[in-house]
Amino acid sequence: MSESGHSQPGMYGQGRRRRRRRGDRDVGPPGQNLSGPSRDRDYQPRERRHFHLQFVLLFIYSKAKPSQNTPVSGTPVLEKPIMLMKARDDGVKPGTPTESAAQSSGPPSKIEREGQRPTQPVYQIQNRGMSASASSSALDPMVGQSKLLPPEKMKHSIKLVDDQMNWCDSAMEYLRDQTDMLVVGVIGLQGTGKSTIMSLLSANTPEEDQRSFVFRPQTQEIKERGGNQSTGIDFFITQERVIFLDTQPMLSPSILDHLINNDRKLPPEYNLPHTYVEMQSLQIAAFLFTVCHVVIVVQDWFTDLNLYRFLQTAEMLKPSTPSASHDSTGSSGSDDGAEYYPHIVFLQNKARRDDFCPRNLKNMHMVVNKLMAHSHLKYKGTLSMLDCNVFPGLGQDYLTTEVNMFLLPVQENDGEDNLTKAGSGTYPLFSLLPGYRGHPAFSTMVSKLRSQILAMPRCQLSHTILTEKNWFHYAARIWDGVKKSSALSEYSRLLC
Repeated sequence: MSESGHSQPGMYGQGRRRRRRRGDRDVGPPGQNLSGPSRDRDYQPRERRHFHLQFVLLFIYSKAKPSQNTPVSGTPVLEKPIMLMKARDDGVKPGTPTESAAQSSGPPSKIEREGQRPTQPVYQIQNRGMSASASSSALDPMVGQSKLLPPEKMKHSIKLVDDQMNWCDSAMEYLRDQTDMLVVGVIGLQGTGKSTIMSLLSANTPEEDQRSFVFRPQTQEIKERGGNQSTGIDFFITQERVIFLDTQPMLSPSILDHLINNDRKLPPEYNLPHTYVEMQSLQIAAFLFTVCHVVIVVQDWFTDLNLYRFLQTAEMLKPSTPSASHDSTGSSGSDDGAEYYPHIVFLQNKARRDDFCPRNLKNMHMVVNKLMAHSHLKYKGTLSMLDCNVFPGLGQDYLTTEVNMFLLPVQENDGEDNLTKAGSGTYPLFSLLPGYRGHPAFSTMVSKLRSQILAMPRCQLSHTILTEKNWFHYAARIWDGVKKSSALSEYSRLLC
């Protein structure tokens, strides 16, 4: 205690020099205003400031914990001074209690009252399925990490419907609970290049070996004996959540030949093999018209009228869209009586140079428009070759009856490209340039077709919004309904 009755000045920090009393100071000459320790000052304001600061500190400490040792005179005395500042050279980390504060005899220090404060934030990712009472040590970090992993990438296609027309569940493990998806199907006659086109649209490039395609195309041996490569319906989904469905050829003569030569037993409702093959094709086409956003109709020549009759028959036998009352997810607000139809794209594969003539192109669009005039399928207005800069000299109003048609040329290789170069009789500079083809390269056309297909509107497939897994269950129900359809059974009796 000082003469004025205040606490010791050692409370202002460790290592501070003890001040001398007023009587011990060397008072300089009056009137001096020096900055050193011997300057003349009025000590009465200093004492008042000293008393005011000490009173504030005592008030803060009394709020935290009242002192038990109060003298009789009423002057509060602190048992232990409060540390306001502390040097960092003592090796103690910030936020860590000192050794003196850990003693049980003394009162709790300021650090103990406020608790430890970490110098860096700590982040934790918790699983939603864990209860709130579960400790952080019980959380499995792999569970939270699995939710951040990208979807599993498919390396090859799998069966959605096998060659016996039975539904397969192996595709379920690749699907997610999200609604941003596009379903693209394909139909066509045998040998038109359906599997090759679907592979190029999904995951492969024209430069790759066809044996590594996700949808296996026909081998040379199968082509020589007139067989078909695909059976049933094949399934493939990309990382961009685009589902591709490749199908067996429609009205396939090789499938009919296999049924006749192998004496395969037919279902009891079908008496003739050709009736069974036609009904299989109608089932697949009607199924795609119900579960796909886009259906590509592939042809390798223009045109087969029987194919358009087949499309109209499949549209007639298409299952009706289930009403919202049958779906557990609830209605999306649309009309319950509305029917949903996919977008149809007519793809002319292996097109010749003459097919790219603007006059012939206009005639092909006019023929398809007249053949599909009474169809409810969305066959126009969503795909245009004029928007791809394939015909830069043609205006947008050149095709007055433009339908969803796209032309793919014959896939060239290095040997054929050398044959199309300019002849040796021309100038040396022009002999190095490729010859006139009348259309862009095959890889360029495939890239333009992919852009057009992926940019097509994704219409609703039912009265409710479907996720990928909901779509799978919906497609399984539609396939079961198509196989048991009374309309297909009646049509098969008419064929017999």
